[in-house]
Amino acid sequence: MNQRKRYAIVGTGARAGMFVDALTTTYRDVADLVAFCDLSQTRMDWYNNKLASTLDLEPRPTYHADQFDRMIAETKPDTVIVATIDCTHHAYIVRAMHLGCDVITEKPMTTDLEKLKAIYQAIDQTGRSLRVTFNYRYAPAYTQFRELIMNGAVGQPRLVDFSWMLDTSHGADYFRRWHREKENSGGLMVHKATHHFDLVNWWIDSYPQDVFALGSLGFYGAQNAADRGESYSYSRYTGVPEAQDDPFALFLDQQQALQGLYLEAEAETGYIRDRNVFGEPITIEDTMTVNARYRNGALLSYSLVAYSPWEGLRVAVTGTQGRVEMDIEENITHLMGDGQAADAKASKGAFKQARMRVFPMFEQGYEVDVPAGDGGHGGADPVMLEQIFSPNPPPDPFHRAASHIDGAASVLVGIAANQAFRTGQPVHIDDLFSLTPAQSANGRQRVR
Repeated sequence: MNQRKRYAIVGTGARAGMFVDALTTTYRDVADLVAFCDLSQTRMDWYNNKLASTLDLEPRPTYHADQFDRMIAETKPDTVIVATIDCTHHAYIVRAMHLGCDVITEKPMTTDLEKLKAIYQAIDQTGRSLRVTFNYRYAPAYTQFRELIMNGAVGQPRLVDFSWMLDTSHGADYFRRWHREKENSGGLMVHKATHHFDLVNWWIDSYPQDVFALGSLGFYGAQNAADRGESYSYSRYTGVPEAQDDPFALFLDQQQALQGLYLEAEAETGYIRDRNVFGEPITIEDTMTVNARYRNGALLSYSLVAYSPWEGLRVAVTGTQGRVEMDIEENITHLMGDGQAADAKASKGAFKQARMRVFPMFEQGYEVDVPAGDGGHGGADPVMLEQIFSPNPPPDPFHRAASHIDGAASVLVGIAANQAFRTGQPVHIDDLFSLTPAQSANGRQRVR
């Protein structure tokens, strides 16, 4: 008989919802959500009210962020789930471990070198485990791409050509929120591209060695708007009549979750969720390119743009025996109204368009059917949550569980890219941080 595991969640913004739903519905018979911790009582109350109204559950105990130690002592979680803003992940990871808990953290694992070192030191001192929720690994399409490479479709990977387009809905949203200040998020090279760098590391089974990058703020921000002859009188969108026809506007009072988690919590937190994307301050980039060399000799050419007319990716891996390609146009619904998002998902599925092709060396190329999945993030979330919370998850031949080593390998590309932005010089990863050959969550011990 499996012992029930106890989980506490620190950080109760929108990102926490996936974990709250899983622990109180699908896995409620094997796992207990024992507490919430946040800067905002309003946000914690919003989740407790949702549990009461939709599931008839008793409210979970709530603790202010400065009562974190007390929460651990009183509710005794086995594992702490960290879903706070990126720059604070390390503080809760480190403290939870020293208080005797394992940790699951949202991506990115952290945002800079000093915080990364603190996490590694805590793991060395306590022996606790850390898992990073790279849900893209679990999307059926991306898993199939991994399987093709694992099965030798390209031979030894030699070149990865990877472009990711964020559109003027999803991409713009990073410039409305706390992410737009690099001290909070590490910029999109860390916050968003950590997903993409992790996919590359996982697809080609290697870690980065050298990085060079260029980046700029070329579209968002007050100066870019002024250069195009645009001017805006408002610093935010909600409640501003002049913003009604602004295509970049987000109105927090038009979606229940945004209103309950952010608008109603403003007086308590001071956090404005809907800042004008052409306002100040913005200290992150919206146009980025990265070149990297991997330890297995493969090269990466990567780009990220945050103001594309469409959202999706184009990736190709060419190796000694062939090439695989994947093109995906995503169906982004997270900023739609409550009913619109459900309708869009029901009618269009996870992707609007998806195509995968294999080109063996000296043979005819062929199409591969792209598997579809139900649920968030292209069908990834339910698969990942089963691996995390089920006491007997199905075998995972694709090694999708991401350890602290995988989390570090991903953010190090972004950290190195940020350094290259500043200096104009290439960065050798080992000069920043040495990835240790300690055993990762999937049992592999070598640093690739």
